[in-house]
Amino acid sequence: MYNILIGGAAGQGIETTVAILEKCLKRAGCHVFTVRDFMSRVRGGHNFSLLRFGPAPITGHSGRLDGIVAMNAETIELHRSELISGGFILCDSKVAEGEGILSLAMDEQAKSLGNPRAAGSIAVGAVLKLFGLALDGADEVLSTFLRPQYLEVNRKAMEAGHNAVETRFQAEHGEAAAAGNMIVSGNRALALGALAAGLKFYSAYPMSPSTTIMEYLAGVADEAAIVVEQAEDEIAAVNMAIGASYAGARAMTGTSGGGFSLMVEALGLSGMAEIPLVAADIQRPGPVTGLPTRTEQSDLKFVISASQGEFPRMVIALRNHRDAFTQTARAFHLADKYQLPVILLSDQYLGDATATVPPFDLAAVAQYRRQPAPVPGGEYKRYELTAGGISPRLWPGQSQHLVPADSDEHDEYGRITESASVRVAQMDKRMSKLALLEQELLEPEFLGDEDCETLLIGWGSTWGAIAEAVAELNAAGSKVGALVFGDIYPLPTRALLHHAARAARVINVEQNATGQLAGLIREVTGVTCDDSLLQYDGRQISAEEIVGFLEGGNL
Repeated sequence: MYNILIGGAAGQGIETTVAILEKCLKRAGCHVFTVRDFMSRVRGGHNFSLLRFGPAPITGHSGRLDGIVAMNAETIELHRSELISGGFILCDSKVAEGEGILSLAMDEQAKSLGNPRAAGSIAVGAVLKLFGLALDGADEVLSTFLRPQYLEVNRKAMEAGHNAVETRFQAEHGEAAAAGNMIVSGNRALALGALAAGLKFYSAYPMSPSTTIMEYLAGVADEAAIVVEQAEDEIAAVNMAIGASYAGARAMTGTSGGGFSLMVEALGLSGMAEIPLVAADIQRPGPVTGLPTRTEQSDLKFVISASQGEFPRMVIALRNHRDAFTQTARAFHLADKYQLPVILLSDQYLGDATATVPPFDLAAVAQYRRQPAPVPGGEYKRYELTAGGISPRLWPGQSQHLVPADSDEHDEYGRITESASVRVAQMDKRMSKLALLEQELLEPEFLGDEDCETLLIGWGSTWGAIAEAVAELNAAGSKVGALVFGDIYPLPTRALLHHAARAARVINVEQNATGQLAGLIREVTGVTCDDSLLQYDGRQISAEEIVGFLEGGNL
């Protein structure tokens, strides 16, 4: 498995170069996993992508670099220390020259070919050759990114780069395993899951790192027969989604923590009026503006208790790209079935990371598409008291019945009331949904040795690093296991209590400063973690960092 870093300033074409290289590697039979680290500015600053590839599926990034493609001198200065022995630095001759550096006159050669912007294609061709990979299928890859008039010059540029260097590594690839894969980001997988579940209305206000969900859905709106609305702010966005859901459409909104802060009163409206809502919070470091383009897992406690008062809700943390698809589809089903808000927690790392994954199985999520509900023939009580807490739901125009909804406390007919007994009855009805919901919770995924001495606890996007670290440690003779939570509120406890009772030590791994999952576990079960590995610098934890922490005296 190999790792390369492509870095430079915003505006230097890094993203296009990376996207072309990803597709070329995929066509060569490689699995890829790419994470993006960029600054909150249109031009300038230091941006880079870490691209990992190899013959087997990849779950996360690595900081051990086999190569650096540097668009500027700053990239070399900042990352040269991460290069392994025998690794390469590829750059334009104007950027740097010297021992250990492959300096090519990329800018000059691109100009001579007729397009200065073709320098990135020269770099792609050189990288493929350095890893012993041919240019087969390059024309087809280029055609997905470039207009026809630019194809020939970029094809020649890739050939020039390929011919300019000698092979240093021999990349393994598994063509049969990787051939049918697609390259997809976490946010796009989430959007595809929503479409698979029957999404009809999406409203949002642009806020990094959630914006690409809206961008993708807007791009396919006509083809998918959905409405995508860019609202004036997050308050309008969530209320539009609630209104669309009340009217009968499967509806969703998306934002990051700052935008979710503006949505919390409307979240309570969804809970009180029992109108289904799916809301995605793609986390970034806070509070306030924080680090707008970085990653963190610091909104868990917030979304669990967001909005005043008490009402049932569900919180699902997305662990990987497949999870982003299937759990998003499931979120719509649960929101509809229990008439409550379901909050999806992802983050910048997973949202922006791209990976090769097998095509998503639509048949597997078909069960989550809405089924027609029977229309009562006689009297209709929108908030009828039922044993399971789920009242019959209709939407306007579906029948002759009036469909009330109100943010005030109400009786079975939806009429405002201040009766103490009715208040208690309606609260008990709403909260009793949790008992049914708990029967549908998915236990956290267990990884590693069933007889583990050390048990790691994580949630969401730390899944990839934890999975790799556990595999590496156990291969070296340790006895390590891990539980990584997807369904996170209400908290599933069966697997947790089983494995925590058997392990000698329990360590939580989280991307926040206070160990929010560990606190929730302690509150719900009384299980206390013995130690914590917490990272909150805006960068995602890696398998190497987890292994280093445990080998440093925590096994």
